[in-house]
Amino acid sequence: MRIAVTGSIATDHLMTFPGRFADQFVADQLHTVSLSFLVDNLDVRRGGVGANIAFGMGQLGTKPILVGAAGSDFDEYRAWLDRHGVDTGSVRISETLHTARFVCTTDADHNQIGSFYTGAMSEARLIELKTVADRVGGLHLVLIGADDPEAMLRHTEECRARTIPFAADFSQQIARMGGDEIRILLDGATYLFSNEYEKGLIESKTGWTDEEILSRVGHRVTTLGSRGVRIERQGEDPIEVGCPEEERKADPTGVGDAFRAGFLSGLAWGVSLERAAQVGCMLATLVIETVGTQEYQLRRAHFMDRFTKAYGHDAGEEVRAHLG
Repeated sequence: MRIAVTGSIATDHLMTFPGRFADQFVADQLHTVSLSFLVDNLDVRRGGVGANIAFGMGQLGTKPILVGAAGSDFDEYRAWLDRHGVDTGSVRISETLHTARFVCTTDADHNQIGSFYTGAMSEARLIELKTVADRVGGLHLVLIGADDPEAMLRHTEECRARTIPFAADFSQQIARMGGDEIRILLDGATYLFSNEYEKGLIESKTGWTDEEILSRVGHRVTTLGSRGVRIERQGEDPIEVGCPEEERKADPTGVGDAFRAGFLSGLAWGVSLERAAQVGCMLATLVIETVGTQEYQLRRAHFMDRFTKAYGHDAGEEVRAHLG
């Protein structure tokens, strides 16, 4: 099963300032702020929802096709993804713009000053999925993740026109989208991903009830934080899957991306929706135990021991046959 993952590709540049931002501001001079902070640490992390999801799928051996736009500075990141089982042959490289970048400084009180540079991400709207499909011999599913909004609309419309099943996953972009855009992006999706808050926001912005949305999508997949995930289909009882026990909680960033990676990998293997959701929850647990969205290691024996403990012997044997 060939799955294309469209979405943002970015790097995070995270710095730590040992003092307090509040001590540096002069109340009557806020109209002319000019400050420079001497920071202690710089942590550069790979990110972007498309790349995060593709990385997780690569770790599980399902060879995803990453579709997005990056800059000429993408070489090192590309090599990293290639080494971890991701097909990066359909990443568009901009001739003029750098890869999207988030630059953030955090002070001693955990206040943050950050900037997001979209850069090459804006060129994702120029990517044609037919070219991707022709290169790899066809696509069975396209995940349309958070990206340049015009790219998300184009990919959705092309999937409909070419009858390619697609999964709608608005993620961070839902905040800037209006009801009309959201209705276009979800209508006819085989899968609709969101967390609980986004679920309510989708209903509020579209004006559609939960039942009306279920009538327009094949499956509604809602992540529930520490309570796991719920999968709904019109006219059928929901499937609910809990999370494995955490060994520690280090950083929640990227947990949703990891769930999607595991769930999509389960679909690629051809296992049941319940089993796919269990794989997603297990991978998400590994990410919450690690600082960084692509810093976790999937050691197969360790993964299977914990998966079997959480979901039982039969579930473990079924997944082991695919994971190797």
